[in-house]
Amino acid sequence: MKLPRRNFLHLAAGAAAPQTISRIARAQTYPMRPVRVVVPYAPGGPTDTFGRLMAQRLSEHFGKQFYVENIAGAGGNIGTSRAAKAPADGSTIIVVANSYVVNPSLFEKVPYDPIKDFDPITCAVTTPMVLAVHPSLPANTVQDLVALAKANPNKYSFASGGVGSPGHLVGAQLHVSHGIDLVHVPFGSAGLAIGSTIGGHTPISIVAPVATVPQVKEGKLRPLAAFGTAQLPTLPNVPTMAEAGIQTS
Repeated sequence: MKLPRRNFLHLAAGAAAPQTISRIARAQTYPMRPVRVVVPYAPGGPTDTFGRLMAQRLSEHFGKQFYVENIAGAGGNIGTSRAAKAPADGSTIIVVANSYVVNPSLFEKVPYDPIKDFDPITCAVTTPMVLAVHPSLPANTVQDLVALAKANPNKYSFASGGVGSPGHLVGAQLHVSHGIDLVHVPFGSAGLAIGSTIGGHTPISIVAPVATVPQVKEGKLRPLAAFGTAQLPTLPNVPTMAEAGIQTS
């Protein structure tokens, strides 16, 4: 079987990771060598977490090593560019988030062609965003935060996993919908963003639950709402934005 020119696993919506395994498994001789799994973000975020889980499962299935290489920077552009330039022999795959398709609209030029440079395998994972704050911030609800931000334009900042990340887009959506002027501080991953909020440098964070929930349980962050259609099982008392009375569309 002729392998796809390059493969990526899109962390945007829908299908289950085992589909990836069954599709690749048809190539009986694949892989001939260890496979590099590029994660174009720093360690600790949702994309990195999924990439490592996927690499372990693929290693077990094929009996060959699938190893993660984090290449962070420029909202995922640097790592994606490296993967695009890799030999087209199936020995490099990439795990991408929504920035893969968002960045061409945010940057004047990106160092890859999202249509021609990669072949998709599957949309593997969906995740909501969690709006959380440092415990010192005087906001216990989303309404409190909206009122605080409106009374102090550009005084407070929010951390996200990078330019074009879901957290960045949620912050922009809140600005458009509710006139909240928060300063966006992008990081190389959700893990780094959470670290900044825990340290009080950026008192607000909008990132995925995988990075947020452990810090909430330790009392280092206060969750205000989840951006999704349902409550999070890991944060059962945290309302969705709709339940909090905040419209985001």
